[in-house]
Formats: sequence, structure tokens, C-alpha cells
Amino acid sequence: MRTKVCIIGGGPSGLLLSQLLHLSGIDSVVLERHSRDHVLSRIRAGVLEWGTVGMLERAQAAKRMHAEGFAHDGIELAAQNRGFRIDFKALTGRRIMVYGQTEVTRDLYAARDAADGRIVHEAQGVALHGLDSEAPYVTYVKDGRETRVDCDFVAGCDGYHGVSRASAPKALLKTFEKIYPFGWLGILSETPPVSDELIYAHHRRGFALCSMRSDRLSRYYIQVPADDQIDAWSDAAFWDELKRRLPGAAAERLKTGISIEKSIVPLRSFVAEPMRFGRLFLVGDAAHIVPPTGAKGLNLAVSDVHYLHEAIGGHYAGDAHALDRYSPRALARVWQAIRFSWWMTTLLHRFPDQGEFDQRIQESELAYLESSKAAQTQLAENYAGLPY
Repeated sequence: MRTKVCIIGGGPSGLLLSQLLHLSGIDSVVLERHSRDHVLSRIRAGVLEWGTVGMLERAQAAKRMHAEGFAHDGIELAAQNRGFRIDFKALTGRRIMVYGQTEVTRDLYAARDAADGRIVHEAQGVALHGLDSEAPYVTYVKDGRETRVDCDFVAGCDGYHGVSRASAPKALLKTFEKIYPFGWLGILSETPPVSDELIYAHHRRGFALCSMRSDRLSRYYIQVPADDQIDAWSDAAFWDELKRRLPGAAAERLKTGISIEKSIVPLRSFVAEPMRFGRLFLVGDAAHIVPPTGAKGLNLAVSDVHYLHEAIGGHYAGDAHALDRYSPRALARVWQAIRFSWWMTTLLHRFPDQGEFDQRIQESELAYLESSKAAQTQLAENYAGLPY
């Protein structure tokens, strides 16, 4: 098999890159180790920067998002059961879109299917070869038969545990990591959202977040110790703890119900540098992880796709330096998002060794945010999405 770009990973970043390359007249093949049903069963966050919305529009995969998604003009922050609103649209002229990552993936699948895109599911044993040569290739096994894909470039969109970063030369790879001493216990429930916009709550008992997937499907989180177990939390215990951490009015109107999904998400920050090794380019979680507090995971992957699509397109258009610009451009935005997500996480969470001084600092910073237009603008610019 021959293609110009072999894309490892059939999640939203791999599918988006494939679709954008197709629209630019550049052929690609996507290799995904799981089935399509498995890919579409994964429940992920769904807060999209407006730049991500624009990228989906460019990919001709935004129609259903605009029909079914929720465009929000801001968020609510809360401290010690009292909330205040930050108006993104008034401060920056931009909004955010709440639309589940699973639905984004479904729409991108539909776009690739309509274009007869080549996606190989259940591709096992993927291996990358000749990445430092002018003729790289990828091998994989499906139904007991090995297939070779000859290509010009390999795009590693296969996540933190994928083969792409593991194939980079160890001597050239530098990593940075911070592990946070807590996780998020999250539930999905068939209940109406408690608010029209997201609520981020700081409390002495720990952080809480109220989000939504639709007008009948809600997603809620509470901070728990990193070693906590799901079995220790009944639905009733979760709802009681969530109410304790929310502003009073939100706690009173919260509709509870049986959870249809429950999980604990660990929090960490991770960056791998560089994001290019010869003919291999790392994209999304293969190169970086952010805590979900700043809603940056999928959005960072999309900005990587933007830069890589431009780099590959520039290369085929004759720009001799286009590929060299990918990693520096992508990493500059990655570190800004890493900083913002770290700041949001440290501002809103209760740390195990936190004393009264640290608590008062958090409360003072939230009070400053409530009173300062400049501080709110800084948060709004980063949350709604820095420019590409």
C-alpha cells in the first residue's frame, strides 16, 4: 500500500488530519488498533474552543455540531458556595462550544466515509520503520496478515500509550511531567444540567465541576484522593458531596439520578519535546497531556493538527522549511495551555498538604478574579482559546 501520510490513530485528531489533508488533495491512510465501535464508545470531554469549531467547519464536519451543540458565552466560578460569572464573549468576543468528543469523532467518521477515506481498524502490531530516511514505512497485522504502508510521512495521533512516541529516538526525546495528588471522580447521568453554563467550584472540601452533554445528559465531577476507589462511592454519596461544594442556589436545583457511567480520572501535566523526529510527527496526547481543568486536551490536539496540516501542505507546495516549523509552533501553544491548565488546577483544588495560608491565597485570588476585569480577561482569553 502506498500513501503520502500514514496516520497512526483513528481518534478525532487522526480523523481530522486525514480529512483536512484530503481536502488539500493529499492522500492518507489511518491505522486504528481498535474497532470503530470501540472508538465511538469512549466517553471524553466536550468543551471546544472557537478555534476548534472553525477547524471542524474547515473539515466540513460541523453541521451537526451547530445544530445540536451548546454555544456558551461564559462560565461560572464559585468559592465557598458563592458563585460569579465570567463573560467570555463580552471580554474577548469569543465563545465556547459544548459538544461531546464522541460526537466530534462520529462526525469526522461520517466525513471520511463520504470521501471514501482509507481507515484500517483493528490494525495490530503497528511498527514504524525508516523514520530518519526519505522512505519511511509502517507495518501492521490484520486478520493474521502483515501489510506494509509506504509513505512520505508518519503522523502519530495514537495517544500517550501509542507506538509513535515510543518509536522516537530516546536520546533525542526530552519529557516534562507533573503528577497531581488527586483525581476527578466523574459520573454521567440522564438528568437535565444544573446550569446553562459550566460551574467550576472551589471549596475547602475539594473541587467540583458541573458540565453537560445535552439538555438531558449531565456530566459532574468532584475531586477525590488519587488512590480513591470507585466502589467506595455510591451514587447517593456522590450527589451529597457534590451538593456540599456547589453554590447554594445550584445545589438546591440540582436534579439527581442513577449514574450511567462512573470513573476516576488521574490528573497530570506531560510534554514531550520535540514533536518531530525525521519523518515522524507527534500530535495530541502522543506529545502532551493536560489536566482537564482548563478544557484543553482535545483543543490542543486540534491546534497540533492545524500546524501539521499547514506544514505538510507547505512542503508539497514547495516550501523547503515548512516541516521544520511544525514542532516549534505547536510547542509554543502547548506550553501556554500547560501553564493555563496548571494555573486553573492549582487555583481550584485542595492539595493534601494545604494549610490555612494556601487556602487564603486561593480565596484571595478568586476574589480578585471576581473584581478585576483584567484578571477575568486573562482567564477568558486562555479558556476560549489562544489564536493559532
